[in-house]
Amino acid sequence: MQIHVILCTVLFGNTVSISLKFTSFRLGNEWELYKKSFNKIYADNNEEIQRRVIWEDNVRFIEHHNMAADRGEHTYWLGINHFADMSEKEVTQKMKGYKMSRDVIKDGSSYLPPNNVQVPDEVDWRQKGYVTPVKDQGQCGSCWSFSSTGALEGQHFRKTGQLVSLSEQNLVDCTFKYGNGGCNGGFVFRAYQYIKDNNGIDTESSYPYEAKDDICRFRENDFGATVKGFTNIESGDEKALQSTVATVGPIAVGVHVYRPFQFYRSGIFDDPTCSSVTYNHDVLVVGYGTENGQDYWLVKNSWSAFWGMGGYIKMSRNKNNQCAITTDALYPLV
Repeated sequence: MQIHVILCTVLFGNTVSISLKFTSFRLGNEWELYKKSFNKIYADNNEEIQRRVIWEDNVRFIEHHNMAADRGEHTYWLGINHFADMSEKEVTQKMKGYKMSRDVIKDGSSYLPPNNVQVPDEVDWRQKGYVTPVKDQGQCGSCWSFSSTGALEGQHFRKTGQLVSLSEQNLVDCTFKYGNGGCNGGFVFRAYQYIKDNNGIDTESSYPYEAKDDICRFRENDFGATVKGFTNIESGDEKALQSTVATVGPIAVGVHVYRPFQFYRSGIFDDPTCSSVTYNHDVLVVGYGTENGQDYWLVKNSWSAFWGMGGYIKMSRNKNNQCAITTDALYPLV
């Protein structure tokens, strides 16, 4: 099984999506609005000129896509956000700063679908109390920690009936010896190994998120959940992932993120050019369904509630593992 160390997208400022129609003569005013909306401050005039050139290119890209979507050529729409003044190369470098590894996950079990279980056509674990509010990883490549806590929060709720927000900062600071890199990326399964060995992970309130690497400050009196192990889902098997989501709860997964994903605003993200093999960002599948005849996965991101649809994205399902959504999927055992 291939494991990817994730260096997640680094976020800058507030992520408030703006849906505006742009024309060339209005770009000056819209640029000023963009800077104000996202609290953009540049080092000097030269940097601002460079950022505006990039921003204008992204504006054209978004508008071109949305016009095609309005004609029915795409199933999703884009919007201006905090990435709009960054080049595709910059964003790609931040997202794809990971390495391939063939490490064997020694302690993980394999998911076996229950016999004679009829899975529902639609699932949304938010409605059952399994999911905490959308969080924001900020200026730190720590998506792996948010994916880890999201799946664990759901399983802890399933076991205890209590929804406890867990500390990503605990994982960022304390899992370096397990091979994770804090704000420079990490593994979900190694986060679970740490929690198991450590006999717990602290709560969000006792160990709040800082969006930077810091010293480990775990306190056993503040732990919010524990882990006994973790279960891997068959790589590339969307039916297995559907069965797991339906019968277990929210699942940690890796997905392939690239330029259109950065600006996602609404609709079902269906793009055959999205890789079905490699991934560079960890997220949380909290459900699935079908809309206008198109199957989708309901995915929770960690880029704040201002990105996408309140922090969520609907990603295409049963499209040959599009965006590698089942390439590395797992959940903790509690």
